[in-house]
Amino acid sequence: MGGASWMEWLVAALLLTGSLFALVGAIGLCKLPDFFMRLHGPTKATTLGVGSLVVGSMVYFSVQSGAPSLHELLITFFLFITAPVSAHMLAKAAMHEKLRREARTRGEPWDQ
Repeated sequence: MGGASWMEWLVAALLLTGSLFALVGAIGLCKLPDFFMRLHGPTKATTLGVGSLVVGSMVYFSVQSGAPSLHELLITFFLFITAPVSAHMLAKAAMHEKLRREARTRGEPWDQ
C-alpha cells in the first residue's frame, strides 16, 4: 500500500502511449482528405498504438506470473508483419483503380 511499483508505472505509461497513438491514428483516418493520406492513420500510428498496448500487457502478465508471457509477443510480431503488407496492397489497388488524389498527394502546388 506504500505506492505504485515500477511495473505499474511502466504498464500505465505503455497503455497511455498506446492509447494516444491509437487516437491519433483514428483521427487521421477520419480527418485526412483522400484515401492515400488516410491510409497512414491505421498503418502507422494505430500499429504503434496497438503494439504499445500489447507490450504493456506482456510486461504486466510477465511480472504477475513470474514467467515470460510470449503470447503477446506473437501478436506484436504478426501485427508488425501484416500491417505494412496490407497497406501496400490497398495502395496498389487504389492506384490500379485510379482513385482521386488531393493536390498534396500528387505533388502539385497547393495554390493554383
